[in-house]
Amino acid sequence: MSKWLHVIGIGDDGLDSLSEATRAVLNDVEVVFGADRHHGLTEALTAERRAWPSPFNAMIDDLKALRGRRVAVLATGDPLWYSVGARIGREIGADEVLFHPQLSAFQLAACRMGWSLADCETLTVHGRPVEQMIPFLAPDQKLLLLTQGAETPAQVADILTKRGFGPSRMTVLAHMGGADEARFDGFAFDWSADVPAFHTLAVECIAEEGAAILPRTGLPDDAFATDGTMTKQDIRAITLAKLGPVRGGLLWDVGCGSGSVAIEWMRAARDARAIGLERRADRRAMAAENAIALGAPALKLMDAEAPDGLADLPAPDAVFIGGGLSPETVAAAWTALKPHGRLVANAVTLEGEALLLALHSEMGGDLTRISVSRAKPVGRLTGWKPSMPVTQWSLTK
Repeated sequence: MSKWLHVIGIGDDGLDSLSEATRAVLNDVEVVFGADRHHGLTEALTAERRAWPSPFNAMIDDLKALRGRRVAVLATGDPLWYSVGARIGREIGADEVLFHPQLSAFQLAACRMGWSLADCETLTVHGRPVEQMIPFLAPDQKLLLLTQGAETPAQVADILTKRGFGPSRMTVLAHMGGADEARFDGFAFDWSADVPAFHTLAVECIAEEGAAILPRTGLPDDAFATDGTMTKQDIRAITLAKLGPVRGGLLWDVGCGSGSVAIEWMRAARDARAIGLERRADRRAMAAENAIALGAPALKLMDAEAPDGLADLPAPDAVFIGGGLSPETVAAAWTALKPHGRLVANAVTLEGEALLLALHSEMGGDLTRISVSRAKPVGRLTGWKPSMPVTQWSLTK
């Protein structure tokens, strides 16, 4: 089938931002989809105009109903970078769609700031919780964010200030490339600028003296709200190494507790997802609190236990069993795991260890016994205080 659908990135200067070839395509289409601002930038077009429907899922159905006609969807900047193009590309075959990229907001913002784009973290909080920027906070880190609206800079400034990054420099860049281009500069600790709703936010992270700088993984135990039942820092680091977080990967965290493993999985790789099963409401509440505070607000928590709670969940890339260990849970998780998926189970009781020994004998994998001791005061001197040893079984499908 010929490419009947054109997804066209457009700049703030409207039709002038397009190449002659792309403008010719747009002039020839029969139907044009776009947001109000896109239609306002292309008033000279004579094609039938349609607004982006809400919810966005309806657009896919509308587009498919027009299959075979000449159709265009207008997007801002690069339609395949945090924009509608990726969703359209997943639903409509590549042999039917032609993408026409424009300079992205990230490229324009990096040029306005004089920053190397390769050295920046590019993020979006458009339609997503602002807290998901938290894992990227680090001294001297440069962030470029697509925002939700005029209120976003104040929300970002509040997060930065509360986490010891109040001196960070913030710049709002609005209508880049258009006649109304504007720039607003300030600091997180006293941000008060009134800015346009549609803009890109640049942040140069500067940590104040005494700021608590958290790593992406290997978080200290006191970073979590917990009742004491959690996978501790050293064991958690080994567990995450065996689970192997990957971009966009999904983790099932069985017996999620305060969410420490699931949250670090999500912090470790971009767009990583996790589903935590936890029957106790107080622990789910702690896990939700931790997820927001530590930058994993998309953590999905379920009032369920394995193995029954695993039915009908999307197939995982990795499974961690920290509670509710049983042969039935392992069997259900192993069946659901994607090819090359990793399964890791930890046990601290003799009964749990015996089960892991039996599973290792039956299914193979690696069996490890982990002992951690910490230096603690012994009177006026110092000695080693051992934690409970952990038996860990891991294998790859």
